[in-house]
Amino acid sequence: MGLVTSEKERKYVQKHRAYEVMPHPKHPRLYHLQLDGELLARFFDKCKEETEQSLEYVPYARHVIAHYMRELFGGSFQETLRGILHDRESGGFTIGVQGCTTNPADYVKFATALTHLVGIPNFDAMSGKYYARFTVKDTDNSDSYLRQAYRLFTLHTDGTFVDEATDWLLMMKMAEENAVGGESRLLHLDDWEDLEKFSTDPLATYEMTYKAPPSKNVQEVVRRSTFFQHNNAPCICFIDQFAHPETVEQALYLKKLSHSVENSPATHALKLPVGDLVMLNNLFWMHGRAAFEKHPQLHRELMRQRGRFAQV
Repeated sequence: MGLVTSEKERKYVQKHRAYEVMPHPKHPRLYHLQLDGELLARFFDKCKEETEQSLEYVPYARHVIAHYMRELFGGSFQETLRGILHDRESGGFTIGVQGCTTNPADYVKFATALTHLVGIPNFDAMSGKYYARFTVKDTDNSDSYLRQAYRLFTLHTDGTFVDEATDWLLMMKMAEENAVGGESRLLHLDDWEDLEKFSTDPLATYEMTYKAPPSKNVQEVVRRSTFFQHNNAPCICFIDQFAHPETVEQALYLKKLSHSVENSPATHALKLPVGDLVMLNNLFWMHGRAAFEKHPQLHRELMRQRGRFAQV
């Protein structure tokens, strides 16, 4: 882990007039970005004419607010975001609104500007928008682990059941009350002690069938290999809930893989304050959620954006 930190210090740690990049205090591979407060306030002021609805209905408006962010924080800010996410040694960062606003609509604008500096979000069929907002509460009747508060949400990657690239993932905490537990659980593939064992198994490149439950509003059936190569390094595509193996041997391979990542000492729990987000490279980071402690008034709202990297 020390080697990772040293590498990071050579690459992206910097203090710019508009922002600062520092090693994340809770994870040796992540960065945390701190923005100049005055410039951040100016960003929200410039975006005040945009609404959540206008961003949903007018796709170019999303790029316009990304322009505002780049204009205020500089072209190097965009280059830094892209550099971190593409960098195999890191591939992730946290950033937040720093108390500048508590308006959820501003949170959407902030996240949207960030994502459009690095790429394009995919259509999220669950919400029917380019992003999804969803709540976790005491009771739930959903058909996946996403909203089930009191059980472990196992480690996975996003986009397994859609036929499009899902290069990156953003998760932002919009609101939270009476929540103990529920930390984000993260695992970088290169820290996983069993990566070579599972990525070189004969079943590693077999194309498994993935099907989404009704709540995802996705009817297509896709086939994806669990491991694949990108930039000459192993990457993963996996979620236990939606994989439909065809044989006992395939099922046992996936079960053993899931058990290994869940019990890896390299899996870290990370807390996010309200108004903060984490953005990860979805090709070599797995994520999940710890269980919450029982509370009848538990409430958490999250926002998700996920998509593909810009080609230029």
